[in-house]
Amino acid sequence: MYIYISLSTLHLLKHSHRRRRMKEELVVQEGYVLKEETQLTVLKTSLFFNGDGFTVYDCKGNLVFRFDTYGPRSRDKDELVLMDPHGRSLLTLRRKKPSLHQRWEGFKGEKTEGAKAVFSVKRSSIIGRSRSSVAVEVYDSPGVEYLIEGCFPQRCCKVLNAARELVAEIRRKVDPTTSVMLGKEVFCLCVKPGFDAAFAMALVLVLDQINGENYFDDRIVDPAVHPAAPDPGLVSPVP
Repeated sequence: MYIYISLSTLHLLKHSHRRRRMKEELVVQEGYVLKEETQLTVLKTSLFFNGDGFTVYDCKGNLVFRFDTYGPRSRDKDELVLMDPHGRSLLTLRRKKPSLHQRWEGFKGEKTEGAKAVFSVKRSSIIGRSRSSVAVEVYDSPGVEYLIEGCFPQRCCKVLNAARELVAEIRRKVDPTTSVMLGKEVFCLCVKPGFDAAFAMALVLVLDQINGENYFDDRIVDPAVHPAAPDPGLVSPVP
């Protein structure tokens, strides 16, 4: 017996699988879940204190996310808030203490008394700071988990889901006009279709805190350019 499957049927099955997988991912806000691969430019706004701030831009130079802290003492704070361009809280990240694995928990919006965490992030091993993997667990969603592999201080990380599919990636940024690799204070956050860009940026904040003191390891000084230098195929999640 032969069973024939048309190309159109295979196309529908492929997209059905993709839609099913998209529904399984953690969604912070629907507006940040896009159908096309998106590349954002992340700028670390201070080089003097770990975790002082980040701003995130789309290809048109529009501000997409921001994270602000003030002064050297802010690096000791155990709570981070990822905001949209207008200062509205998207996610609150709180450090769990004590924790040898540097566990952080994420809450939607501003964390209020009695709020329930939606995910946690922790180092998989307490040995080997900069290159050990980081595990992400999504609460109340059995089977939904992620693994972050690579070296964040070198801006080279991959976020993989439970099926080992790439859902987001952190990599060095290259100036498209000169083909020069920029310094590590400017890097790319590439988000695959169906993965929430706000969730991806929240993972960047946690990685920065976990690996903060390794930020200057093997630092390369390269010419800086405006973080909104155009990249092909970028889409802004902000209307």
